[in-house]
Amino acid sequence: MELNQQKELLSKAYVRAIAAVGGFSVSQPEVDDDSIDLKIVARGGEGVVFSPELNLQLKCTSRDVLDGQFIRYPVRIKNYRDLIINSQVPRLLVVVLVPENLENWLQQSEDEMCMRYCAYWVSLRGQPERLNTANVTVELSRSNQFTVEALKSIMQRLSQGGLP
Repeated sequence: MELNQQKELLSKAYVRAIAAVGGFSVSQPEVDDDSIDLKIVARGGEGVVFSPELNLQLKCTSRDVLDGQFIRYPVRIKNYRDLIINSQVPRLLVVVLVPENLENWLQQSEDEMCMRYCAYWVSLRGQPERLNTANVTVELSRSNQFTVEALKSIMQRLSQGGLP
């Protein structure tokens, strides 16, 4: 298997683990035409939106993208355009950072399984169109870690009719 395929699978496993612990279901579109890799759905709810949904574009990198308080990640222009639109189901970009060495991505013992390093999220909804023809470098705040608590908070906001 190619390294990029392994990164794709690990990023999906990372998100699925977060969603499972948070109590959300995850599905994968059969075709990725709209830059949507996974969909997260909350069951039921007590807000104004019943069973809120969230679409995710996933990226995984071992490159040095840390820059102070931000992750600076180059996104293909097609993906950028798909993420900035005002869609009915909100969309997030989630970037999973992993060590350069594949053997360090996952450590396991009888007591724990540890995935390295961390994932970060950003909503690009409403960002301006760009004249770029290949990539747009996107900034993800390092304070926006994609955690169980963060996902629960995002889904709660969506259930109240808000945005991520």
